[in-house]
Amino acid sequence: MNLFFVTFAVFMLVMVAMAVGVIVNNRAIKGSCGGLNDIDGLKGACDICEGKKVCDRRRQMERKALTK
Repeated sequence: MNLFFVTFAVFMLVMVAMAVGVIVNNRAIKGSCGGLNDIDGLKGACDICEGKKVCDRRRQMERKALTK
């Protein structure tokens, strides 16, 4: 049982340290550009915006693809 409490405390300390790091650096938490969205040929609509909002990076990639 003591091992459980020690492990739980370590995990909590790590989570608190990460939260303090985000707060101190004043940066927003954001998703990555990786995953299925990076595969050529897939539009990879986001679950949040459902593909209605196109980021600048995707616009630039689509312009380059059209000029080739």
